[in-house]
Amino acid sequence: MPCSAVTLSIATITAIVAAALMAIAFSTDNWLYIEVKRSNIQAYAAENTADNSQVILDSLNNKYFFYTRTRGLFRICYPKERPPTVEIYLSPVETHCSNVDYFIPDENNETKGLSDDAMNRLHMARSTVALFIVAFLALFIAFWTGVVGCWKRSPGNITATAILMLVTCLLSAGAMALWHGVEFYEKEKVVGEEFYQQWPNILRDNSRVWYDWSYMVAWCGVGLSLLSAILFSSAAICLRGEREREEALNMQYLMPGKRCFHITPIYIKLLLIVKPKKVVRGYRIFFYSDHLKYDK
Repeated sequence: MPCSAVTLSIATITAIVAAALMAIAFSTDNWLYIEVKRSNIQAYAAENTADNSQVILDSLNNKYFFYTRTRGLFRICYPKERPPTVEIYLSPVETHCSNVDYFIPDENNETKGLSDDAMNRLHMARSTVALFIVAFLALFIAFWTGVVGCWKRSPGNITATAILMLVTCLLSAGAMALWHGVEFYEKEKVVGEEFYQQWPNILRDNSRVWYDWSYMVAWCGVGLSLLSAILFSSAAICLRGEREREEALNMQYLMPGKRCFHITPIYIKLLLIVKPKKVVRGYRIFFYSDHLKYDK
């Protein structure tokens, strides 16, 4: 089996899997898992009679960041208890969620009072989504160039597909980098009471945050898109090599008794005339070239 067929098959399968993984990661809500030990906080507030105990209890019952939750690009979901003060709906995968607010459009000018760090975080979060969308657009175009390239066995189209898959990889990797930038701002900068720097100490001590499966699936999609780009590039090289060998073989049929070492059928001049009576597929063949090197 030609190497181009094998490589193209593997590249196509890899690209499909990469697209599926990126779509799953983009649309699901399990990038971060934030576990809050509410029972410990409640016990602490009950045991201490300090002035802030009532404030902690009120926050525990009303503010969403005192609840165990998962977080994605578009939704915050509550697998256990749900905060009563947040508008919650049932997501397509049957989880109770609220939307992440990107303030698009900002009709009431709510971002006017945000600090510079909070605005930087918001812009990076918006850019993360935008880069993923552009990556999916590049992937869509790569699909069609790949279909045409496989149908015509065209090295040019396959090379274009490889380039588009590489662009997809770079765009999605850039989106992941921006997402990590958002995560850094939320943890290390003062960007709002719902984020780590402004949490009360009791909440910090009783919370755990870790990456969930959607995040891992996203990185797998980025890696497979890079692998697909490499495989498509290799397939294009194989196709070119096979085409050159086919042209060399066809030239030997046109010149019986001649062994061709080098063929460049681009510049055509009158030098060699194949016997006029030679018929190939019903046509009389006249072949002219000054770029043939052969031994007699």
